[in-house]
Amino acid sequence: MLLLAALVATTSWSYGFTWEIPIQSPVSITKSQGSIRLQCNFEDFSGNFDKTAIHWYQQKENKTLMRMTYFTSGATVVDDSFQRHRYMIQTVSRQKLCILTIRNVLPDDAASYYCAYWDEYYYKVFGSGTKLIVSDKGNSAPAHFEILRERHKNELVYVCLIEKFYPGVIRVKWIDEANKEVTQNVVTGDVWKSAEEETYSVSSWLSVPLENKNKKYFCSYEHESKEDSLSTQASSESSSQEQDCGTEHGNGTVFNRDHLTHKAAQLVYIVLLLKSFMYYVIILFFFFKYRTRTAAKPSGKKT
Repeated sequence: MLLLAALVATTSWSYGFTWEIPIQSPVSITKSQGSIRLQCNFEDFSGNFDKTAIHWYQQKENKTLMRMTYFTSGATVVDDSFQRHRYMIQTVSRQKLCILTIRNVLPDDAASYYCAYWDEYYYKVFGSGTKLIVSDKGNSAPAHFEILRERHKNELVYVCLIEKFYPGVIRVKWIDEANKEVTQNVVTGDVWKSAEEETYSVSSWLSVPLENKNKKYFCSYEHESKEDSLSTQASSESSSQEQDCGTEHGNGTVFNRDHLTHKAAQLVYIVLLLKSFMYYVIILFFFFKYRTRTAAKPSGKKT
């Protein structure tokens, strides 16, 4: 799946598609009763927001994506397989905001929800998603949040570590000094679950050229419990030398080098897998080209 996603992303980029992905908030909701509101923000949308039909989809775990409802011309239309009286859609034109309200949450509502629209090229563009967890457990903010720094040849690698939060749904991004999101040379690992307790952790890597060591970058996260941000300068100012991405202590937690090594190995494996796939395609291309030329050659005179 990772390989397929990478190839689709590469193909989309090469053909020049620029999708304006709506940002949904919150990233998750943990609730056992009452009503919930899911927001879909079209802030960067360049089309006519008021004339755009906005769809909402539900995806339960290990199930296919199902459309629930859509909003067009000021009216909410609910698909037949969903209870009409439980869903309401509102839009705020000034803020380019679409809000889906689900009334009287039930255990069966546990799923991920996505807003979507059709762009000018007739591609369906989905939002970033919100996960609904039907539970009375509540949420807990990360117990530990820090940035580690390591120099590697002619670049600096910043590792943003966020530990012990619940639920395990989080959105992490890097921001530069101009308050713009950094997407180049950024890799965010999968969320992993603690072996001792039902909490989760995640790490994200940012690589920058060594000449940018005095520039400030921010690792920020959005979690159901809170939002927070941390500067790379804070970690470098605390020590005149580059920090080792081995064992770091802070807020009573320990970051294990073995786990970081394991995650890094996963990333290297993915890169090698992609390269191997490209080599395989090239070899197949020349093989079939050779076979075609061989078949086209005359077989010679018959004796």
